[in-house]
Amino acid sequence: MNLKFGTGGLRATMGPGPDHMNLETIQEATLGVAAYAKEQSGNPSAALAYDSRNHSEEFAREAARVLAMQGCKAYIYPKLMPTPTLSFAVRHLKTTVGIVVTASHNPREYNGYKVYGSDGCQVTNEAADRIQQHIWAADKSQARGGKTFEEYVEDGQIVLIDEKILKAFLAAIIRKRTKKELTSGLKVVYTPLYGAGLIPVTSILKYIGIKDLQIVTEQAKPNGDFPTCPYPNPESPDALKIGLEWCEKTGADLLIATDPDSDRLGVVAKKGDKYERLNGNEVGILLLEYILRCRKAAGTLPEHPVTVRTIVSTSMVDRIAEAYGVEVIQTLTGFKWIGEQIGKLEQAGEEDRYVFGFEESCGYLIGSYVRDKDAVGAAMMFCEMADTYKAEGKTVWDALDDLYAKYGHYETTLKTYEFNGAEADKRIAQIREGLNSPEGMKFGGSKVVRYKDYKDGVDGLPASNVLQMWMEDGSEAVIRPSGTEPKIKVYTEKLV
Repeated sequence: MNLKFGTGGLRATMGPGPDHMNLETIQEATLGVAAYAKEQSGNPSAALAYDSRNHSEEFAREAARVLAMQGCKAYIYPKLMPTPTLSFAVRHLKTTVGIVVTASHNPREYNGYKVYGSDGCQVTNEAADRIQQHIWAADKSQARGGKTFEEYVEDGQIVLIDEKILKAFLAAIIRKRTKKELTSGLKVVYTPLYGAGLIPVTSILKYIGIKDLQIVTEQAKPNGDFPTCPYPNPESPDALKIGLEWCEKTGADLLIATDPDSDRLGVVAKKGDKYERLNGNEVGILLLEYILRCRKAAGTLPEHPVTVRTIVSTSMVDRIAEAYGVEVIQTLTGFKWIGEQIGKLEQAGEEDRYVFGFEESCGYLIGSYVRDKDAVGAAMMFCEMADTYKAEGKTVWDALDDLYAKYGHYETTLKTYEFNGAEADKRIAQIREGLNSPEGMKFGGSKVVRYKDYKDGVDGLPASNVLQMWMEDGSEAVIRPSGTEPKIKVYTEKLV
């Protein structure tokens, strides 16, 4: 296998050969994970889940079979499930590791393999390096032969995860509600973008009282070809076109969308006579302020509350948090770092201090019940919030304007530069090298007056290929190569 195993596990196009996702690369990766799990525990076990992508179920079942053959008990969901339910299952079942087969929001040609530690968080750099060493050292023949998946189920070495685990996951989310009854008659259109969110998202929205809930039927049934949205990303306007048509037909207040593994949430809301998409930062600050305000009013805001954001997410979070006496912890990009911070609070016996965390790429977590982003919980909380504002005669856009009037209007942008061909990685590295000492350069027409280069670690954060800059005109920018695709991402922010 030529694929590099990192903290995000593996992600690549599907196809034959050592550079692609296929049964052989799944087997090799799983041999490495099994060896790592046996290092961690004398009684190793793993929880597994998969999304709607082509071959996801096949890959997950093969991973479970290899784990069982290597003496590692495997618990696997019998049908596709959102990624956050995997994080929940790891903690609930107290397994040594977790595996979810998904490529998240990548195009249809991709699949992936993410690994979680016993804390329910994606593995650390050290753990990923150790798994990589085990993969390199593995004898590939050890994954061949053995019993079938079904035979290991009969033996009890593979266990199908009971539906009670999903119910417990949904119950944990429901406990985060801030009101018991919805009163506005909120109209919601939902699309799972052919993914795993359909049952959990619709179940929880109906439970909290969303009576007018329309499902985008064209995108409801799981389909790894994603026929109407080849790039099934709820951040992408193209992926939301059919959902918007449903909004126009039904007069809905909201369109909510989840990606194939249902860990990212996209939102479109009615604004006058039109519908406009809220970006990840806008959804994040709306949820943060709503949760803080409601919990403060109810007397349930903990002492010394904590919110967590990534360094590429809007600094407007800091202004809102300051108004409520909330500590802000910043992390590198990637929800595993937010999960890690919750884990540190848990180790200190202070898990309840965590109230909310998010990253601008549509990832949110409304409680500490899992250690990864969760679109199911975010969908519930956003609809509850929208219902509250509608009952007051407001839209979520009105509420956002109120926040800007109070805290200042932070304008954020994201530009992505994609590279193709064999030289893509080399070209990205050259661009990044040219920005090693940017002070005095001009960015967006304004001189760089201060910068932080995270390549060696900064402010207690691990080393990362990230550059953060502050300009003379008060604007900020973060530049980082994508961790999963041949792209450079440029995030900017300015108080206007």
